[in-house]
Order: sequence, then C-alpha cells, then structure tokens
Amino acid sequence: MEKVHDPREFIRGIQQILINNTIRIGFLFGAGTSMAAPLTDSDGEPIKDEKNRIKPLIPGVWAMTDSIIAGIVEAKFKKALETIKAELEENNSAFMLENIISAIDQKLKVVGKDTLCGLNKEELKELRILFQKEIRSLVSVHNNPDINIEKSSQLHTDFARWVNNASRKNANGVFTTNYDYLFELGFESKKLPYFDGFVGGYKPFFDPVSVENDYLIPKWTRLWKLHGSLGWGYDDKEERIIRSREISDDGIVIYPSLLKYDDSRKQPYSSYIERLSSFIKKDDGVLFICGYSFGDEHINDTIINALAQSKSTTVIALVFDKALDEDSTAIKVGRNSNKFMICGNKAALIGGIFGKWALKREPAKDDFEFIDQFFDRDAPLPVADKGQGDEKELPTGELKLVDFNALIEFLVDLSYPNEGRYE
Repeated sequence: MEKVHDPREFIRGIQQILINNTIRIGFLFGAGTSMAAPLTDSDGEPIKDEKNRIKPLIPGVWAMTDSIIAGIVEAKFKKALETIKAELEENNSAFMLENIISAIDQKLKVVGKDTLCGLNKEELKELRILFQKEIRSLVSVHNNPDINIEKSSQLHTDFARWVNNASRKNANGVFTTNYDYLFELGFESKKLPYFDGFVGGYKPFFDPVSVENDYLIPKWTRLWKLHGSLGWGYDDKEERIIRSREISDDGIVIYPSLLKYDDSRKQPYSSYIERLSSFIKKDDGVLFICGYSFGDEHINDTIINALAQSKSTTVIALVFDKALDEDSTAIKVGRNSNKFMICGNKAALIGGIFGKWALKREPAKDDFEFIDQFFDRDAPLPVADKGQGDEKELPTGELKLVDFNALIEFLVDLSYPNEGRYE
C-alpha cells in the first residue's frame, strides 16, 4: 500500500508546537519569502503581469537572470556571455546567475595575462561587478519611490506581529539568506526589538562575542543574515565590519556563485552559521524552514551535522514544490536524519518515510474549516476510473503551508483567531 501522511495530524502537530511557549522556535527563511511579497505601485496596489498574476517584489533567480542579461548592452560583454552560455549548455548546466558568476570566477582564477571569452582579467572583473551591482539594485526595493514598501512588506510585518504576541520563554531565532531589508522593515513597523550582531550607534560594528552571548538582551528576537546584507561594509580605517545605510556597491554579501561555500566560512558569516548549528544542537527546539531551495551546501551540511548531535530538536522544512519527489535535492538532504521533515505541496518526507499527503479520515466538524483553510483537497476520483475491488481512495491534495503567505496566515490565526491579517 502506498505510504501517506495525514495533513490534519501534521497541521495540528505544528499548532501544538507553536502554542507551547517552552519550546525553542527558530526560522530559516530563503529567497522564496521575499518572492512571496507583492510588487506594488506607489498607491499600494499590486502590479500584475500579462497573465494577471501578481508580480513578486523581488524576482526569483530565473527572472533576475533574464533581467540582468537583458540590461547588458556592451558588445564585448554580450559576446562573452554568449560563449559562457554555450559552455554551460555543453556541460548540461543552466544559464542562470549562480552558474554564470561561477564561470566568471573560474576564468578569473586562470586568465593571467591572456584573454578568455574575449575578455582580459580587468574586463572579467568588470563583468562580475556589473552582475553584483544589478543584483543589489534588484533587491534594494526599499529605495524605489515607485514601490509602496509598507504595503509590499506587509507579510513580514505580519510575521513580526505574531512574534510580538507569541510571548515565548526563549527569544525567536530568525535566520535568513536574504540580503534585503524586508524583515527589518517588518520588525521595526511593529516596534519589535531585534539583535543582528552589530553594536554601537554612530557607526554600528559587527561584534562576534555578542553574537555568541545568549544572555545579552535575552528576549530580543535574533536576526542572523547568513549571506550578508545590504548596508554592510568594511571600514578600512577601523579594520572592522560596519553597518551603514550609506554603503552602496561594496557591501558585504555572498553573491550566488560556487565560491559562496568558501565565502561563508569567513566573518561575519561563520558566526551566524555557528548560531544556526548551536540552535539545532540544543534540545527541545524546532527549526522551521520556508522559502529555501536547499541550494547552499554549507547550510545543508550545518543542519545535518547539528541534527546528528541533537537528541530532541526537529527541523521542519516547508518546500514550495509541486513536483517534489524522492530525487529532489530537498528530499536527499532530509534523508540524512529522521528528525528532518521535508514537506512539499503534494508529498512529504516524515520520519524517513516519503509519501503523499492524504486525509486518513474525515476531520471532525469543528476541524473541517480549519483543515480546509490549509489543505486543498483534490477532486475525488470519478467512479468510472475505479476498478472493482479497488481500495477506497484516501482524499489527497496540496498542503498550503508551504507557501509563505499561508504560513503567515496560519501564525496570525493562532494569535488572533477572530481578527486575521492586516489588523
């Protein structure tokens, strides 16, 4: 018989975890949480594409790649990128940001005084910097006067609203691979105090000792930006990492490239990765993952190694992937530990068992509306399609919680059951 996981049991289990204020709760948010935010005009109205879909505030990697490539006009760079595209296709690699920047980095290592793709070393550096600047521009949505950033960051504001009301015994740890300011905007909108590892007022600087101290301002939410952030830079005079809104093009962020695995072992990233590891190693914790594609080997390894040293902490990944199967990267990572749940739209890996979502029994009357809010049932199989003697089909469907929008709605409903979002 095909293995299944009951979404009702799962959703109720999540609910029990979140209402128990003694359990340590952490979140790891990836690029999908920024993509979930809507692009708005200056009046706060969502902007839609030609298919009448709301555009994301920050584009995904494929849309970002297309946007940057379309903006490159210099003939020498266009020709070089055509060559890189051909090389990537020859190796069955996609022509997307991480692979493009990695290809440029590899050429920079070996070009010497020669040329590659028609570019010398300085021109290859110039091309890489061009990609970096465009990436920063696309995520710097807070600077765009044509966007109503208050409306666009409402999801993150609602998350801060839940954190404010949760009154947990331990501070929430929020880890994110995103460079943008959406979580900062949300936290500050709700006057939620948070600590990101920087201290000082005039020119805040990164202090690794403070990052390691759990007893410093114990109730403040922790915001650990695993890939760096807009506004971070290096002060050559003071020889330290600082945070300033005046920093523009030379900020400290880990750009998508194979070299990011080396970069993430440097400060300040190594301190944040250690905090992620420490959170998981301690007992009685749950780390929720949302919007993360499992594309960072260092983060994946950190989670797996930390789970191996933890007795009772669980990691629950909500993966927006309607095609999630046993060959998916997320599932392969999750198979390293039975304490690692990988939950997709239609299937999940729970307790080391991969199976579809299916209701094993009809929810009770008082459960029905709540479960339907976060689980979208498939249409029943037509009678004509069933053979004689077939086992009764269990109601399958899609788990909505894998969508950041639905997750935030779920959190807010727990704290404000009669109000909902946007209060």
